[in-house]
Amino acid sequence: MKPTEARILLTGAYGGIGEAAAAAFLRAGAALMLSGRSPARLAAQSRTMMGSTGADRPRVEWHCADLTSAADLAKLAEAARIWKCNTIVHAAGLASFGHLEAATPESMACVMQTNLLAPMLLTRALLPHLRSLPRAQVICVGSALGGIGLPGYSVYSATKFGLRGFAEALRRELADSTVLVQYVGPRTTRTPFNSREVDAYNRATGSAMDDPAVVARSMLKMLEEEAPERFLGYPEKLAVRINGMASTLLDGAFAKHRRSLPALPQEPPDQAGNTLSRTDSFPVNS
Repeated sequence: MKPTEARILLTGAYGGIGEAAAAAFLRAGAALMLSGRSPARLAAQSRTMMGSTGADRPRVEWHCADLTSAADLAKLAEAARIWKCNTIVHAAGLASFGHLEAATPESMACVMQTNLLAPMLLTRALLPHLRSLPRAQVICVGSALGGIGLPGYSVYSATKFGLRGFAEALRRELADSTVLVQYVGPRTTRTPFNSREVDAYNRATGSAMDDPAVVARSMLKMLEEEAPERFLGYPEKLAVRINGMASTLLDGAFAKHRRSLPALPQEPPDQAGNTLSRTDSFPVNS
């Protein structure tokens, strides 16, 4: 799709990758509906972007939504439909890094909800509208960790492997329609999304990091060229291919990554002197 023909709903719009992508799409002539949880940040981003465009450039709209809220998702989908969105870019996401034992059930559920279930639900809600258009695209912003499982990223990789599977299956499901589903897998990107522990892990393992502008240019290229899937960076591209063919061949390649994980937090003992685990309790729906 030509950027000048695109009306893009962009989730995670003021995140590191989202902000860079929004700027790239706008410069190329696309109309934008920015989405995120903070109305103040969305309003400020919209004003800044509109101030950088000429009178003949597309307007920038915004709609506040918490992607973990069913009501907010429904309102966002309806707003995008009325706005005549023809492209969804799922850029919103939450980080999860560290030993699985250190993750709480609540944090795991939130990451799964934001990174995987929300894009699925939002796409489902907008699909009847997208099907009615001459051309539409759904771009899922995943990760190289959607093709390679690294120590420390069990929860995050689960969401990105899932998102990649969703994009692949839906692309095939909609092959005879006007809707194209795509997946882009950046490698580690230099944004505030990374914690200090992640930065230390990347330094210890020699992992390369890309600037958000690199990812944004790739997303724009995917919009224009309509490639079904693209991973960014080398050797990540090669590792994804090898992992897809014979994943166990790479098991020994990540010993440095395993050793570079932060130490597990020490849990306080209970009154009987037993060490408690973060996984000992689970939320129960009443």
